[in-house]
Amino acid sequence: MLKKSLILQQNCLQHENQVDSGHGANLGVQLANCNSCVEESQLCKCDHINNIEESAVARDTNVDAEHDAKANSSLAHSVMNMVGMLIGLGQLSTPYAVEQGGWASAILLIALGVMCTYTCHLLGKCLKKNPKLRSYVDIGNHAFGAKGRFLAAILIYMDIFMSLVSYTISLHDNLTTVLHLKQLHLAKLSAPQILTVGAVLVALPSLWLRDLSSISFLSSVGVLMSVVIFVSVAATAVFGGVRVNHEIPFLRLHNIPSISGIYIFSYGGHIVFPNLYKAMKDPSKFTKVSILSFTTVTALYTIMGYMGAKMFGPEVNSQVTLSMPSKQIVTKIALWATVLTPMTKYALEFAPVAIQLEHKLPSSMSGRTKMILRGIIGSSLLLVILALALTVPYFEHVLSLTGSLVSVAISLIFPCAFYIKICRGQISKPLFVLNISIITFGFLLGVVGTISSSKLLVEKILAA
Repeated sequence: MLKKSLILQQNCLQHENQVDSGHGANLGVQLANCNSCVEESQLCKCDHINNIEESAVARDTNVDAEHDAKANSSLAHSVMNMVGMLIGLGQLSTPYAVEQGGWASAILLIALGVMCTYTCHLLGKCLKKNPKLRSYVDIGNHAFGAKGRFLAAILIYMDIFMSLVSYTISLHDNLTTVLHLKQLHLAKLSAPQILTVGAVLVALPSLWLRDLSSISFLSSVGVLMSVVIFVSVAATAVFGGVRVNHEIPFLRLHNIPSISGIYIFSYGGHIVFPNLYKAMKDPSKFTKVSILSFTTVTALYTIMGYMGAKMFGPEVNSQVTLSMPSKQIVTKIALWATVLTPMTKYALEFAPVAIQLEHKLPSSMSGRTKMILRGIIGSSLLLVILALALTVPYFEHVLSLTGSLVSVAISLIFPCAFYIKICRGQISKPLFVLNISIITFGFLLGVVGTISSSKLLVEKILAA
């Protein structure tokens, strides 16, 4: 799904290492030659200063040329990549969110889709403003310096961590349902927990993959599983004997704060969009890609939300696959697809962390040693995530907390703030007001949603 963008990022990092190692020694010698000028308090007029500047210009030109050579994604391919990035746990939880919030809450779902389309467009505008920017963190650094870079990086790592916790909880819930194993106990672990541990251990070797083609293949399988889930739910509505006649309440205002986090989580993907932009052979079509992708995903979520809520009503589970008739073959297909989806996500979600980690390791370190360190760190992280998911198995509340605490900042607040800072002086007053309004709305939604979802999560844990 993200093969080109991940390969692009890795190549850029490798190129930087090569440039640093290739020019570092020469640069040191050249600067050492200036010592006599400095000691004599004279203006340095050495020719090697010009050579350094020319070398820097040549390096930037080479980097840009390498990027241009890799940027070959068409509009259709970019749309598929963006849709693939967006579709995930959101389609499982939107029926629950629509039923809990009322059918009018779908207006919020659609409005958030429109706003996230706009903020995706803003990231493209920031990248166009400075072509040297290559990632979400780079944009944060360009806008607000080291503090912006640090905050953006922290939020990204929080998003990855909490998303993987949600995927693992989903794996636990669906694996328990599909296998019906109740009697097994080992080391104080119940049967569902043992099954989840086993599934995660099966997926663990994928974190040791260094071949981005293999990671991309796993991601493609994940997208396919999402399509299978959607078709299975639709088939259950049409052929599965489930009556699509439950009444959906108009609006449950008191539930909006908690479900808003689920809605905004469903549109999370902005941390990867700069990579998709850089992978396009015609970045001027990025806005069109954003509109097509978010329109597709918003339509899918809205249809799934209404369909699931009408099918199961108040009995709808936070994961719609768990509400489907257990004896139907199409239900088993949907459950297995939901089980396989998290197992394909671990390597892809960890890939940005792995690439950055490899970049930070000393260049003198062998490739085998780097792979071992990557694998150990990734495996340790996944085991921590597994322990947390088994301790706090409350899917809807974790998902809502992730959306309200992290996704709303990454998808709404930061892109607008980056755009205002980077393009200040060139923004019309109505556009400035629009961006400030989105920042304010996102901040309020995040605060209210975080408080609500945290409260519900704590109540669940204390009641357990």
